[in-house]
Amino acid sequence: MTVLVNAIVMLGMLLVVPIGLRLIDDPVPQRLARFWPWLAAPGAVALWLPRGPVSTSLASLYAVATLALALGAPARLRRTRSLAPAEVATLTALATPAVAGLALVAERSGHRLFGFDLEILALTVPHFHFAGFAAALVAGLVARATLGPLSRFSALSVPFGTLLVLAGYFVNDTAELAGALVLTAGMWAVAVLTWREIRPGSGRLNRALLGVSAVCLAATMLLALSWAIGEVTGLPHPSLTWMAATHGIGNALGFALCSVLAWLRLGRPPGSRHGAAAPPLSA
Repeated sequence: MTVLVNAIVMLGMLLVVPIGLRLIDDPVPQRLARFWPWLAAPGAVALWLPRGPVSTSLASLYAVATLALALGAPARLRRTRSLAPAEVATLTALATPAVAGLALVAERSGHRLFGFDLEILALTVPHFHFAGFAAALVAGLVARATLGPLSRFSALSVPFGTLLVLAGYFVNDTAELAGALVLTAGMWAVAVLTWREIRPGSGRLNRALLGVSAVCLAATMLLALSWAIGEVTGLPHPSLTWMAATHGIGNALGFALCSVLAWLRLGRPPGSRHGAAAPPLSA
């Protein structure tokens, strides 16, 4: 499972995050996007080294980059003075990679941060690249390109669900299940809006990318929900290895990568019919 998880994390570090940062019309992420693959490279190398001082030092370099990105969230909030649903999603996208960076440093050093097993810390790294950064980013993009209560719900429930899942780590499996329920509902809303509102009229390749992302999102979140329910109730559910091979790959390749590539090609929300003429994730 380690090789698969490491490959998924590298995809998030080196492709999904820098492409996603280009979609945020804000000076901090825009500057970081130019250098992010270089900033992420030490963290990617650290994944494949034995635990110890060298891998910890390399992971720390990546953690510093994620913290710099997270500092862009309060700076953006001061500038926009907005807590509109799409803005909440954007702020979440800026902040969540820092959780992954911190977990990576702890795992590479062999330190059981807050008492968590090293396996859980290792899985926290991909979770907050994809269920954190990518999911919140796309929810914000979709919310800016569409109108209505479902749009607002998706933009708020994805960040809220992600934070509930994080809180569940410290409380119990039931709290984590509550977060999984909220996050799944929000991501299904994103999938519906992507399929129904964004995909039509977006061009053949973009329709394919957005269609794959919506379908994969619906399927992978069902897997996540079944795992969370199984952890609480004791009902049969996929193992962590199986989850990495299905939920992990589907989220990374099918949802996150296809989504950010499609939005990069679109260049702006394809919602001129909704009055959305600003670049993605602008204030």
